[in-house]
Amino acid sequence: MSFNIALSGIQAINEQLEAVSNNIANSSTYGFKSSRANFSAMYAGEQANGVSVGSLTQNIGTNGSVESTGRSLDAAIEGRGFFVTRDSQGTMSYSRVGIFAADNAGNLVDAAGRKVQGYGPTVNGTLGTMGDIQIPTGQIAAKASTGVNFVGNLSADWQKPTNTTFDATKPDSYNMVKQSVLYDSLGTQHTVSQYFVKTGSNSVTVHYGFDGAAPTATKALTFDALGQLPAATTSGALTLTPTNGAAPINFSVDYTGTTQFAGEATSTTNSTDGYASGTYVGVELAADGSVVARYSNEQKQTVGTIALATFGNEGALTATSDTSWQANAASGLALFGTPGAGLAGKLNTGALEGSNVDITSELVGLMTSQRNYQANSKVITTENQMMQALMQAL
Repeated sequence: MSFNIALSGIQAINEQLEAVSNNIANSSTYGFKSSRANFSAMYAGEQANGVSVGSLTQNIGTNGSVESTGRSLDAAIEGRGFFVTRDSQGTMSYSRVGIFAADNAGNLVDAAGRKVQGYGPTVNGTLGTMGDIQIPTGQIAAKASTGVNFVGNLSADWQKPTNTTFDATKPDSYNMVKQSVLYDSLGTQHTVSQYFVKTGSNSVTVHYGFDGAAPTATKALTFDALGQLPAATTSGALTLTPTNGAAPINFSVDYTGTTQFAGEATSTTNSTDGYASGTYVGVELAADGSVVARYSNEQKQTVGTIALATFGNEGALTATSDTSWQANAASGLALFGTPGAGLAGKLNTGALEGSNVDITSELVGLMTSQRNYQANSKVITTENQMMQALMQAL
């Protein structure tokens, strides 16, 4: 009987050593969760019959350290939750490893090639349906400009031009000229020139010229005694008619925030809302889980939002690898949401979660296992010596 009890102890310790060895070997594996062997006594009726490893428990609830990578498609979860992926058979897997990439079909996939699950683009404040995240890898169409945002300081030190008859070809007939870029429906650039003419102590008239043509439209800007314009001052409706077959550009110039202070005349903002067509150049993750495609025209489009899954009993998940799990009846159904919403943790982009293995504790456990192994081996040796002494006495 002692032989069997000691042998069961050695077998159980071997299983414990496998768990400890696996923990140590994966101490640098991203998203790895350490395991612990749980011993349980064996009985034959009321008689003790040794020991066995009753179960292995993964320490899923303890997060590993966050390690910066600088890669735009790496992400670590700070808090609870799992990334959700789907393999070619449609099986859903859950992982803490946020290493993503775009495959040649435009799908966002993880390091194992499984398709990352998330929500489609938001429409009117509502998330799209959940499924594979598709990244448009072609071109995006041009967007015609609808407005120019101009903010600057039209110096109060300006004097009225010496030439009182405005003429865009004569610099002595205006105080300053600024050009803004517009885009038509085909993505072609056009220029709107703004000629600023001091007309009174608190007033400036703007003349608008399109693509080098003589100005045909004007707007009077009147400042108050504090050098401020009335709120939401715009040029009113302006129209530029391209000659390349594109639709007319109907736009306005917004001067909100423009001032008339003494000193140098400046322009701090001169931007438009239109852009030319662009080709896909890459994709990145935002901290809120948004998947953002980048294009050559410096535009960005949110093409989806990564989903995170939480469970009522995440410790009961079935491990399919050292860093992936599947749901079961004990873990409960997955609750899906976006990063930072509900129980789900926030994302730390450009970083990955390291292993939660505590090397010091594992080495201490290794030494404890060694002593237990030696003790059980000593029991077998002693039992063998006793049996030999008994045989010699007979």
